[in-house]
Amino acid sequence: MNNSMRNMSKRTIFNRTFKAMVMTICFVASGMASSYTSVSAAPREAQLVRIHEGGTSSASKALTLGLNKAAIIELPINASDVLVSNPEIVDAVVRTPRRTYLIGMKVGQTNAFFFDHKGEQILNLEIQVEHDLSILDGAFKKYLPDARIKVAAINNNVVLNGFVPNASKSQQASDIAARFIGAKEQVLNMLAIEGTEQVMLKVTVAEMQRSLIKQLGVNLAQILDVGNVAFALQTNNTLSLAGSALGGFNGEIISTAGSSGTGIEIDAFERAGLVRTLAEPNLTAISGETATFLAGGEFPVGTGLDIDGNVRIEFKPFGVSLAFTPVVLSEGRISMKVSTEVSELTSEGAFVLEGANNLTVPALRVRRAETMMELPSGGSMMMAGLISENTLQNLDGVPGAKDVPVLGQLFRSRDFQSKQTELVVLVTPYLVKPTSRDNLVLPTDGFAPASDMDTILMGQLNATYNANPDQPRSGKLEGPVGFIVD
Repeated sequence: MNNSMRNMSKRTIFNRTFKAMVMTICFVASGMASSYTSVSAAPREAQLVRIHEGGTSSASKALTLGLNKAAIIELPINASDVLVSNPEIVDAVVRTPRRTYLIGMKVGQTNAFFFDHKGEQILNLEIQVEHDLSILDGAFKKYLPDARIKVAAINNNVVLNGFVPNASKSQQASDIAARFIGAKEQVLNMLAIEGTEQVMLKVTVAEMQRSLIKQLGVNLAQILDVGNVAFALQTNNTLSLAGSALGGFNGEIISTAGSSGTGIEIDAFERAGLVRTLAEPNLTAISGETATFLAGGEFPVGTGLDIDGNVRIEFKPFGVSLAFTPVVLSEGRISMKVSTEVSELTSEGAFVLEGANNLTVPALRVRRAETMMELPSGGSMMMAGLISENTLQNLDGVPGAKDVPVLGQLFRSRDFQSKQTELVVLVTPYLVKPTSRDNLVLPTDGFAPASDMDTILMGQLNATYNANPDQPRSGKLEGPVGFIVD
């Protein structure tokens, strides 16, 4: 009984074990079939290709290496392979399986891979080789202590950023960086100037001219009858400077005695002229930029004829012009390149273009000055000055007779011209800041036209405004400034 029970239990265990084995085999077979089906449906290359880009794996690190400097890499395990993508930028020296020296050879970017004996990555380094800017930063702190300059490297270039007190310090920083990097074009200056950068330049052009012309011409005429022969003698003493008598007194004295006659013609003229020129152009510009100003116009100038006979026209400017480029060196120093000109049309030296209905091209009378100077804010200096005196005098007459004392005046003419000029050009720069519009005054502020009744009865062109000078209105200029119309 016991043996039969033991045999039955053995069979039961065997059956159960066999069924389990069959079920396991079927399950594994079905899994292998499904696995085989999925593998066969996917591309074969997907199982074989693995791509590890630099800087994307868990073993990636970044390293900034100074040019011509070295770094020591200590690895936790032995390395079998070391790969540097660009040996010209970084040179790798494997000292031991766990220690490698990296030397920066050239400015640029590269990476290095370290592999163990199984081909797995130990370390991936993204390396940036650049100039060691700590030396340049120390030079700025030493030589420009009042500047706040930050330096950065972009490839083989140096970028300057921050604030400096004035443009002079900015230029000095650029020069120091250029000496460090070795080339001026490899320095990018992005420094901002903390001081006031806007400059207003006031230019005063003052000129006085005095001219004097004197003319005294005497001509004699004599008629003599000798028998049946008549003799006519006459002097013709011209006024060679002006070409002819300009006016004034013109008289003739005639004396007759019988058939003879004597005539004396006298021309006397004197002219005195005085010219006052005052121009005060004002112009504002930011430091380092050029500003121009012109108050005048343009006049046409014929430059020639085209193939159809038409006159080619080109316009030339004239008037009061000013151009200047300021550079604020510091709060007390302003460097300026100034060019100013005062010109006006004149008939002296005019050109007549023949063949085009005698087209006359007027000439220009020009006072021009251009220079570079350095002044403090509010300081003035004479930019240019001129004192000129021209004297012309001609004596025209009969040879020999004109040199006789006293009586020689009857045989000569005198033409005298004198011109005196004094010109001064003053410049005054100011550091300026913007203000409210309410604080600015225009020449037209406060003007009111007169009524018809005041114009007709009183002959006034403007009405009275701001009649009480003791109580000037707010925002108005005080003192002898601007234009005053009574």
